[in-house]
Amino acid sequence: MRVVIADDDAVVVESLRIVLDAQPDIEVVGCGTDGADAVRLAADSAPDIVLLDIQMPGMDGLSAAERILASPEPPRVVFLTTFSDDEYIVRALALGAAGYLIKQDVAGVAPALRAVMAGRSVLEGEVLERAVALGAGVPVAEKPDLTTVFSQLTDREREVVALIAEGLDNREIAAAVYMGDGTVRNHISSILAKLHLKNRTQIAVAYWRALR
Repeated sequence: MRVVIADDDAVVVESLRIVLDAQPDIEVVGCGTDGADAVRLAADSAPDIVLLDIQMPGMDGLSAAERILASPEPPRVVFLTTFSDDEYIVRALALGAAGYLIKQDVAGVAPALRAVMAGRSVLEGEVLERAVALGAGVPVAEKPDLTTVFSQLTDREREVVALIAEGLDNREIAAAVYMGDGTVRNHISSILAKLHLKNRTQIAVAYWRALR
């Protein structure tokens, strides 16, 4: 696979380049220091995957991903970042990113990229399908269809789910659908209970999975 790396930390870029280039099935075809570099390299180098940091000077990773993924035949985009904030994860998935990895173990990046090339999504180093299993201990093969699961929600709850997936916080959701903050919290609690999920990030992940 052909990979482009964009990160404003030169040490991270060099470490990734060395580790990935050492893999027999991976070729690093370009390295950049900001989002603008990533967009240019994605257009010029025909990579299979663009590995992006989120916070970079100038154009950030999320803005770069939006441009890259809007191209006619876009590469897959995987974020590698120190930021595990819910909002970043939700926005990354909303854009159509294939993965979101935390900078902890550079050696784990190559297996994650292989998983992405195999058609899977990865989240924080784990295959996405396992990260959002509907119910503790439920094997992947036994998970219910998410379309069916969402049908258990009320129209209002499905509306809240969609807004969570767009990255809105509780106050923004309340303003968008004209309800109180407490009512939003109650809807989210009900959604989590019905879907057997733990947090709003998993709600967003489940939503974007259902659309794929």
